[in-house]
This record gives sequence, structure tokens and C-alpha cells, in this order.
Amino acid sequence: MPSPFPGMDPYLENPELWSEVHSRLIVAIADALDDQVSDRYRIAIEKRIYQTAPDDSLTIGIPDVAVIGQSTSPEPVSSSPTAVAEPMTIEIPMLEEIQERYLEVREVGSGQVVTVIEVLSPKNKRAGEGRQAYLSKRQRILASQTHLVEIDLLRAGEPLPMVGAVRSLYRIIISRSQDRPKAELYAFGLRQTLPTIPIPLLLGEEEPMLVLQSILELVYRRGRYHQAIDYHQLVTPLLPISEVEWAKALIESAMQAEG
Repeated sequence: MPSPFPGMDPYLENPELWSEVHSRLIVAIADALDDQVSDRYRIAIEKRIYQTAPDDSLTIGIPDVAVIGQSTSPEPVSSSPTAVAEPMTIEIPMLEEIQERYLEVREVGSGQVVTVIEVLSPKNKRAGEGRQAYLSKRQRILASQTHLVEIDLLRAGEPLPMVGAVRSLYRIIISRSQDRPKAELYAFGLRQTLPTIPIPLLLGEEEPMLVLQSILELVYRRGRYHQAIDYHQLVTPLLPISEVEWAKALIESAMQAEG
């Protein structure tokens, strides 16, 4: 069964699935580009590594003021021996290692990084170490001669900085080094298919076209996500109210067609 949605399937954004979806997207995009670019280039899968606390924050227990404050009625004094505290099992927050994969289009002869392609992860869009690490790298790219393609297929979180953008559920930015600070923005929603986008190479060379909708459909099929997703459950994160009835009708129609 294919995805019931015409473009991005919001059920793929579920945190329990996204890490796998992200990895499959990165590999599928690399394979699609490898079939189009000349031997002058190679597509490298790289990874960014950093450490962060779970959920980007250390959750440390703080005593409730009401508990340690004055009691409304004093406890009775007991003549029995003083009770001895017994140990209980707790968990200490530990830093976890995060690995985020991205693509580099490199010129073979010089090793020059011509283009960086990023598929955003949840931690890139939430306050914390993940966002800071990505923003720092983003700034370095924007200050260089390397092109940047940034693919955001996540509704949750804070979009990356840009000026003059329209509000949208999903967005893709293509920043060619020679055009900065101007960049191309593809803004789209649930009812639209994913766009076909150009991938900039060295100046004067023909740009390969990335058919993102076909790539997403391939990822969905190979990941067999129709077996992993229960479309009867609420989607995480929740849909905008304006899209709930539309999505429900779409899913019901797909289920009926499947039999």
C-alpha cells in the first residue's frame, strides 16, 4: 500500500520513525544524484557528531517548595526510635551522542566541497546543542563558496532563520554561493507533492534535478512503512485543525481502496 498522502506523509514525522526515515532519505538522495552527475563529482555521506542531554535539557529533581516549607499542622512527636532513610533507585541524566548524516557533493580532483545537502532533524529545530551545532555549521557554509540545500520535512520546531519567507508546514532552501544573501525557497504543505529541485554544482555546469516526491515514495515503499504506521491513530505531531477532516477522508479512501 502506498502512502495515502499526495506529498509528505505526516505519520513519517513520528519521533519513533523519523531517525530511520532520515537515514533512508539521505541514502536515496545520494543514489539519485549519483545517477545524474558526471565522474567529476562524488556524493559523500558525512555525519555530524555532538553530545547533548536527553531532550536537550538536564532534568534535575528540585524539591517542591510546598513540601519543604512550613506545614499547616505540626507532625506528632513519636517516642519510637528515629527512622533510617532507605536508598531508592534513581537515574542520573547522561549526555548522549548524536549522529546526524548529511551529504556533500565533492569535486574529485580537488576534494572541494561544492554543495552540502541537509535533511533537518528534530534537534536542529529545538533550542539546545543540536540547533546550535547546526546553526554554526550553516553560518560557515553561508560564508563560504559552498552551495547549501536545506530540506525541512518536519512540522514541529522552530524553522531555521530566513528573511521574507511565507508561513508553511514544510520548506526547502537552495542557497547558491554566487547569489547570496538571496536564496530560493520552496514552501509547501500537506496537500502538495514534494517539489523537484535543482542541485547547484560548479558555476556553468548543468544542475541535476532531484525528484523528491519519487524519492520519498521509494523510501516509503522500501521501508514498508505501511506496515509500521497505524493510520487509525492520531498523527504525532498533531495536524493543523484545517487539515484534520481532509486527512481523515484521504486515509479512509485509501483504506477502502486497499480492501
